[in-house]
Amino acid sequence: MAEIRLEGVSKVFDKTVAVDDVQLHVADGEFMVLLGPSGCGKTTLLRLLAGLEYPNGGRVRIGDTDVTDLPPRKRDLAMVFQSYAVFPHLTVFDNIAFGLRMRKVDRAKVHERVERAATLVELGDLLGRYPAQLSGGQRQRVAVARAIVMEPAVLLMDEPLSNLDALLRLTFRAQLKQLVAELKTTTIYVTHDQVEALSLGNRIAVMNKGRIIQCDTPGTVYGEPASRFVGAFIGNPPMNFLTGRVHRNGGPPSVTVADHVLQVAAELDGEPDGEVLVGIRAENIRAEVEPFPDALQARTRVVEPLGSHLLITADVGEQPIKITAPADFPAHPNRELWLRFDPAKVRMFRPS
Repeated sequence: MAEIRLEGVSKVFDKTVAVDDVQLHVADGEFMVLLGPSGCGKTTLLRLLAGLEYPNGGRVRIGDTDVTDLPPRKRDLAMVFQSYAVFPHLTVFDNIAFGLRMRKVDRAKVHERVERAATLVELGDLLGRYPAQLSGGQRQRVAVARAIVMEPAVLLMDEPLSNLDALLRLTFRAQLKQLVAELKTTTIYVTHDQVEALSLGNRIAVMNKGRIIQCDTPGTVYGEPASRFVGAFIGNPPMNFLTGRVHRNGGPPSVTVADHVLQVAAELDGEPDGEVLVGIRAENIRAEVEPFPDALQARTRVVEPLGSHLLITADVGEQPIKITAPADFPAHPNRELWLRFDPAKVRMFRPS
C-alpha cells in the first residue's frame, strides 16, 4: 500500500512561502505529475515528501504511516534527480547495485535484481561500461534503474528528462511511461514541460505560487482549465482569451465579443451581466476566407507554417487570437478571416 497524502503541507524559506497549505491525495499505483513554472514550489513539495526538507506545517503520510518526522531512508522511496548523478568510476552494474550493497543485500540477490532492472530500462548489454562510454539518455536510464532496483513503495522524479535533447526526450518519455506502467509503483513526477505532463500522468496537479490550482486528468486540465493561468500554461499554443460581455436578459446568457454575439454552452453561475474572459483553444476555431453565417470577423497578422498545419495569428478587433488551419489553407498576412468557435469548447472565466 503506497497511497500518499499531503495534508495542509506548507514550507517557508525566510519570508518566502514556497509551499502554501497543499492538500494532495495520490492513489496507490498512480502516476501523478506536478506541473508548473520555475519557482512555483513543485520541487520543494517533492523534497518535503522525500524528507529532504521539513514542513513548517501539515503532515505527510505514505500508506498508513505518518512519515513527517522520519528521515528519508525510512520512507521506502527512491528519487531520480534532474542531473544523472551517476558515479563516473563505477560500471553501469555497480552504479545500479550501489544502494543494494549499502543495504548489505545478498550477492546473488543483487545480481538478480540488477539484471532485471537493467533489462527493464534496456541496459542489459551495457552493464560492463562506464558512464563516460554512455549517451545522455543511457546515463539517465542508469539513474532510473538505480532507483527501481530498490523496489521502493514510492518513486519520485525531479525533471529527469530536462537535460536530454528533444528527440531523445521523446523516445525516453515513451520508454518511461511503459516502465512505470509495468512496475505499478506510485510515482510523482515533477516537470515544467506541459507536453511531458499531458503524455505521462494519470493526473496532473498544476501549481503556481506554492498552491495547487487544479488537479485532474490530462484531458480535463487541457479541455476544462480551472483558471486563466491553467489555460495559458497548458497547450501549444496556449488557450486564447478574449474580453467579452455577458448578457442575461432574463434568459440564457449570451456573450458579445467585438460586437459579435457568440454561441456558448458554458456558463458562469451567478455571474451578473458584465465583462468576462472567453477562452477557446486554437484547434476549436473554424476559419474561412469568405464570410459565412454567424462568423466572427478577424484580420490575419502572421502565418507560421508548421509542416502538418498552419498557426495563424490574427486580430479580432484589437485583441490577438491564434488559430490552427490545414497546411494548404490560403492564409496570407493582412487578409480578412471569418471565424466560428465550437460552442461546446468555449470556456468563460471571471476577469478576476
